[in-house]
Amino acid sequence: MFVGILALAVVAFYSGAALYVNLVELPALEALDDRAQLAGWKVSLKRGVLLQAPLCVIGFLLGFAAWAQTHFFSDATGAIAMLATVPWTFAMIAPTNKALRGMRPEAAGPHSRALIKRWGSLHSVRTALGLLALLGFLQALLPV
Repeated sequence: MFVGILALAVVAFYSGAALYVNLVELPALEALDDRAQLAGWKVSLKRGVLLQAPLCVIGFLLGFAAWAQTHFFSDATGAIAMLATVPWTFAMIAPTNKALRGMRPEAAGPHSRALIKRWGSLHSVRTALGLLALLGFLQALLPV
């Protein structure tokens, strides 16, 4: 049960960070001019990767360990949801990341703004997967 509590805590941090990006950070970036928006996104991405990537991996590993102990479907759901963020990030988000990281500040404009908007939409799937994992781990800890 302790592993399940740790999985829940880690995934709560992950989900909270992901939700913050979608509800606070991206809308704040939208209020900036094109150059500032691109520069802000680049700084945010570097910091976000350092926070969210380890939480994602640790959340999956703890969720898998919790499932190995309990064999609860909800622990498996949480672990799989966290694992699913990895291929989603590499297959769907990474190309947009690469395009934005490669843009010089003077090239910022409608195209960079559209890419950041697309990035936000793609990131919302990661947020949803994190929230699904959170609900799974929470359900596994609730008394039957």
